[in-house]
This record gives sequence, C-alpha cells and structure tokens, in this order.
Amino acid sequence: MPLRILYEDDDLVAVDKPPGRIVVPGRGTPEVALRVEGEASLGPLWVVHRLDRGTSGALLFARTADAHRAACRAFEEHRVTKRYIALVRGLLDGERRVEVAVGPGRRGKMRAGTGGRASHTFVRPLARFPAARGLPDLTLVEAFPASGRTHQVRVHLAHLGHPLAVDPDYGDGAPLAPDGGGAILERTPLHAASLELLHPVTGRPLRIEAPMPRDMEEVLSAASGAQASKRG
Repeated sequence: MPLRILYEDDDLVAVDKPPGRIVVPGRGTPEVALRVEGEASLGPLWVVHRLDRGTSGALLFARTADAHRAACRAFEEHRVTKRYIALVRGLLDGERRVEVAVGPGRRGKMRAGTGGRASHTFVRPLARFPAARGLPDLTLVEAFPASGRTHQVRVHLAHLGHPLAVDPDYGDGAPLAPDGGGAILERTPLHAASLELLHPVTGRPLRIEAPMPRDMEEVLSAASGAQASKRG
C-alpha cells in the first residue's frame, strides 16, 4: 500500500505512518523503513522526529538540509504542538497535567520518577466506555506532550494509572477482543493526530492532521455499540 501523503511542498513532506512500521532502517533487519520507502518516490528525506513502531499518525520529513535543521530546532525548543489520541484502560474522570520526569529504565523501557529529565503532558478525556461485552473500562483521551522524551505519553499515562489499552511494556499487553471473538486491537493504540508549527522556511502557520486508523475506529465502534446495548 503506498504511503498516504498528508502534506507536501519543496521543503517538507508529512506522511500518515501506519502502525507496525519502523521509521528508519534497523540493524540486521530486512524490513523496509518508512524513510527508505518514501525516498524511492519522493527523493532524499531527512527524519525530523520519530514515532514508535506501534504508533500511527502524522510523521514529518524534511526535503532539504536547511529545512531539516530548522524543523529539528523547532521540535527541540518545544515550538511544535503535538496532539495524540489514545485509548487507555480505566475511566479517566477529568483533565490531568502530568509533570513527572522520564528517564531510562531496564531492558529498553523508560520509567517515571527521579533520575530522568523533566517532562510535561496534558491529558484530557474525550469519551468514556464502561466495561461491556468483553471489553474493559476504556477512555478515549487526547494528550499534548510539552516535551519530547522517549515513550513519554505511554509512561505518563501509565503513571496516571491509565496505561494504553494494549501496552506490553507499561500495562496490559492482551489484545482487545469484544465478546470473546477475534482480536480487533493488538498494538499500542496511540495515534499522532496532528502537528502544529511555523513552517521552517516560510514562517507561515502549518497544521498537519492524520485521520484515525481503522483498528482504533473499530474499538470505538464496538465500545459504543456495547454501551448502546446496555442502555437498551
């Protein structure tokens, strides 16, 4: 399936990263990375930021070295508004501002607490779905990380007691399968829904949006249907 282009000009390209894909080539693996796939049709690309393998959504590349330096500086200086959509376990009952340091843990994981770097994430619930039809309590949230630590959103959500609905590193890795049927969600349900920044070359405001992926839509549909059945 060809990459979905969300935005393109002479300086930047934004693509809709599918879940399960890596951004840059890994050592000793034949897997084709998104950057390599994109370069085959778009020409040379510089990676501005990365998303975890399981994360979907808006991913920004630069097409020139100058644009790359300027865009990376905007991310480093926290001049980019990053909005994530996530499906978490439990019923989150209000907005939260998480200000907990994030640093390296064991076996490639990150941890919250002392010894890490200052990290800030604002979390807001969008919809709550009490347990029904084999699904656990779930909340759809939006998260705005004000810093850019590895796994920051995942770690902060787990710190709140509301880890991603599927997360083998920071929560429960069991797939979601309503009514004991086939799994409809088997990866970390974290989606980079939008990026807002000033264009690194022209300076004009730029907003890039990525539509909700199908597997998360299916969970929301199943959870909504379960609530409707309970009310009926």
